[in-house]
Amino acid sequence: MVIAGIPQEELRHTRAAQDWLAAGRKEGRQEGRQEEAASVALRLLNRRCGPLGDPTSARIQALPLEQLEALTEALLDFHGPDDLATWLTANT
Repeated sequence: MVIAGIPQEELRHTRAAQDWLAAGRKEGRQEGRQEEAASVALRLLNRRCGPLGDPTSARIQALPLEQLEALTEALLDFHGPDDLATWLTANT
């Protein structure tokens, strides 16, 4: 493929292409961290609060990384599903 007369191989070496690829890798790492944090939070919540319904699980999976980290810390003080519901109401 040729863009603006520049072969694809040469485009890969441009600063813009390198920046674009680096941003993609960073975004991918962030998404991976968010998915892992959601997985950990859901496993711990299932143990602490019992099986979670699909809507609750989906709501947790949609949380940004910072909120997932806060939830994972907060769940150490949970005594049941009511504590989770209260936290979700207050923090989302």
